[in-house]
Amino acid sequence: MESIFHEKQEGSLCAQHCLNNLLQGEYFSPVELSSIAHQLDEEERMRMAEGGVTSEDYRTFLQQPSGNMDDSGFFSIQVISNALKVWGLELILFNSPEYQRLRIDPINERSFICNYKEHWFTVRKLGKQWFNLNSLLTGPELISDTYLALFLAQLQQEGYSIFVVKGDLPDCEADQLLQMIRVQQMQRPKLIGEELAQLKEQRVQKTDLERVLEANDGSGMLDEDEEDLQRALALSRQEIDMEDEEADLRRAIQLSMQGSSRSISQDTPQTSGIHLTSEELRKRREAYFEKRQQQQQQQQQQQDPLGQLSHLCERPTTSSEALGSDPGDVMSEEDMLQAAVTMSLETVRNNFKTEGKN
Repeated sequence: MESIFHEKQEGSLCAQHCLNNLLQGEYFSPVELSSIAHQLDEEERMRMAEGGVTSEDYRTFLQQPSGNMDDSGFFSIQVISNALKVWGLELILFNSPEYQRLRIDPINERSFICNYKEHWFTVRKLGKQWFNLNSLLTGPELISDTYLALFLAQLQQEGYSIFVVKGDLPDCEADQLLQMIRVQQMQRPKLIGEELAQLKEQRVQKTDLERVLEANDGSGMLDEDEEDLQRALALSRQEIDMEDEEADLRRAIQLSMQGSSRSISQDTPQTSGIHLTSEELRKRREAYFEKRQQQQQQQQQQQDPLGQLSHLCERPTTSSEALGSDPGDVMSEEDMLQAAVTMSLETVRNNFKTEGKN
């Protein structure tokens, strides 16, 4: 697409853009087209003077503005036709009876010039593909062979006059390149007016957003950010509660182990030094790990909004996983806790066995 020459609209110079896009280069300027228009005006004046310079028709003709150009940059079909004759090119009306009798498939032509009111644009074949080179577009628009006939028919229904360009067009880089490759267009170009309107809308939206941020004292704390912060605080509170419960359980295990040690040294069956029985200790341990597992599942279902709480979601290591892990790995705090619980329960069982034997 970059090799295709495409002049975009400037003022009302669509005739100039049409010719240059057709010939694929800066072949004509407003000055050159104005010169052609003045020459046509002079030829028309001379023909009118043949009827007499004192005639009413001649005086009326002199008072009328030029029909071949105006101050806005518009040029007539006669100017475009004379400009193309310099390159040996000719224009034929597409829907004229003479051309229709030829029954030529549009895809077998090389280019078309389209006009509606005071706008001109070119549809040209480059290589083996057709392109709409309308100067009102932000870039060339690819047209498939199957869509070309429908595109031209649609233009006719909208009131366009279509002219077939006959003759050999000058060589250009885009035509040579596209003879070897075919291009694909992922996104069609927009009208220049639509692009400007979209840019204007984006600027308005940006201004509105800045006003909202200023109204919030520049904090930029929107509802979504507030919800993320609340979720983060909730996760922090859950972790604090969990750590408190871990501390309680750790103290209970320590007291249990101390009580068991005193019971063994005194060789008595009493377990008054143990603050928790083995059954209570087992139930509390199971309740703790069950609650911790539920809390971790809830944390995994929630997306971490601040990117800083991933360390709170570590999965607890169960006794079965600890037994199946590499012996060379460093034991985690939870593995040590699980080992302590196991040792405490084993001590209590041994005490019960000793008491039964006695």
